[in-house]
Amino acid sequence: MNPAAFVVASALLLFPALLPALDATKLAAIHPAMEEAVKAKQAAGIVTLVMENGKVVHHDAAGMADIAKGRAMEKDALFWIASMTKSINGTAVMVLVDEGKLSLDEPASKWLPELAKVKLANGSAPEKPITLRMLLSHTAGIAFPRRTPSDGAISLKAYVASLLKTPLAFQPGSSYEYGFGPTVAGRIIELASGMKYEAFLQAKIFAPLGMKDTMFNPDDAHRVRIARTYKMDDETHELVPGYNPFVTSDASVTHMPEPAGGLFSTAADMGRFYAMIANGGELDGTRILTEKSVRDMTTPVTAGGKQLNYACGWQVNTQTQRVNSQMPVGSFGHGGAFATNGCIDPQSKIVTVYMVQNVLVPDSGKPKDAFQHLVMEAAAIKVVAVPAGKKAKP
Repeated sequence: MNPAAFVVASALLLFPALLPALDATKLAAIHPAMEEAVKAKQAAGIVTLVMENGKVVHHDAAGMADIAKGRAMEKDALFWIASMTKSINGTAVMVLVDEGKLSLDEPASKWLPELAKVKLANGSAPEKPITLRMLLSHTAGIAFPRRTPSDGAISLKAYVASLLKTPLAFQPGSSYEYGFGPTVAGRIIELASGMKYEAFLQAKIFAPLGMKDTMFNPDDAHRVRIARTYKMDDETHELVPGYNPFVTSDASVTHMPEPAGGLFSTAADMGRFYAMIANGGELDGTRILTEKSVRDMTTPVTAGGKQLNYACGWQVNTQTQRVNSQMPVGSFGHGGAFATNGCIDPQSKIVTVYMVQNVLVPDSGKPKDAFQHLVMEAAAIKVVAVPAGKKAKP
């Protein structure tokens, strides 16, 4: 590299604000692309947001929030973000790691003694103690539970106690199974902090970041902004209202705070959360995490000697496993059950947030891919395709 080029490259690393701005023409193409997706019935309505270096450079809404009522989708619409909650849960754990109250790799039974009593299906004790890193990365052996009528109706304490009565699916640290380990980690947050789970998130993450629209149980003022959930009718092939178990009958009927997937939020709020992570744990002068904790939390784990693409509440694009096919290797984020998605490219400090409420809608992932593709084109970042047969694991 010649001296002049070296100076320019060094300046870009030291002063990220000098990075080229996203191409406005490419960003302007996002809205018509999302409108086309709505016409193709891949979603009823979509909200998209892009941030660069902590600043919003695109925020748009397309389609309908409620088709029957003729309510257009608005940029401040509220969505059930489902498993995107896991990244916030992982961040909450790391807040306590930074405070010296928790550790990712010590036996988690130090804070939740019941974990020392769990057994495998054959009745034997685990060979290794379960750690918070295992709980957050789905490698602890705590499988997806059977659904019961009490789900969501009991306390987090009682629900975790019921989870730990079920035998482990495998030896801790030996394999991966997407399950409810993060929920157990959420209970440990309560025990280590001395605060209710939802109060801890509010005090340590939401309030400091100005996330005024992120909560487990929306009040009446927020409920009117909830985007309707849609599914595809098998016979008419029209979008029709779908069931959402987290939208209760009215604001007085609340759901248990679910660390693995219970939050409602907006694109703007989630953008601020991701921008904080992209900036090494700090946003607008407010530090939530240390840079070390951000790195540790977003580093993929190994299980049974195999490298995974899952970290502590984050899905990571690796060379061989890609969750977001349009985003570069090294980017990370998380999706939700109803097709919501958030992703961070730490190199460019670009954040993408994609919000819909789809369940059983064919091709519902295509608009998200189109959105992220346009963002990467706007950044002039070439994303190499994943080799055949190397699709991302959940």
